[in-house]
Amino acid sequence: MRAAHLILSCYGFWLPNDPRGSWSEFVRKWELVKFGKATKVETHASVAGVKHGASARAAAKELLAYPPVQLTGRQALAVGHGFDRARQEGNYVVLACAILPGHSHLVIGATERAMSRVAGHFKGRATQAMVAEGLWTVDGPPLWGRGCWKVYLDSEDDVRRAIEYVEGNPEKEGKRRQAWSFVVAFEGGGWDARCHDVRGKPRR
Repeated sequence: MRAAHLILSCYGFWLPNDPRGSWSEFVRKWELVKFGKATKVETHASVAGVKHGASARAAAKELLAYPPVQLTGRQALAVGHGFDRARQEGNYVVLACAILPGHSHLVIGATERAMSRVAGHFKGRATQAMVAEGLWTVDGPPLWGRGCWKVYLDSEDDVRRAIEYVEGNPEKEGKRRQAWSFVVAFEGGGWDARCHDVRGKPRR
């Protein structure tokens, strides 16, 4: 593996019985069961574009314990601050990042840590940053959904496609492309996947 594309869903964005699939094996909230059983999939490819019953998914979200999280612009900036702290602590290489109202995308260079732990690190620091900046409360509703979606990238072409996808993702929601200071350019070539460092240059 050379890198991984992580999708971190805010609370309520991607339900365990989402018709497009999920990483869950069961539905914890019984009221949601009538909208279908958990739709666990084994593929590591993104299924975000799979056609699905959007109206049924919206109806299921109305039964959640809390309203689905939709980040404001200020909150998205705070999440970015948290992501940067996690990056520094874990010495992660972030090759692409997009923070949207309901979910975030990250392309992370290969690391010795399991990507599920890396995702948890990013989510934890983002929540702490939100609280520290007075934009979230510790005893409030959850900020993030459970788990994450992981797409493993084994070739240089895979990495480049994932970066292109993440960079263009905000435009799909009518927003501008994002430029985060902690993202480095992917140079490819001599990158040793066992190393935390890539010979990248900061984006301008």
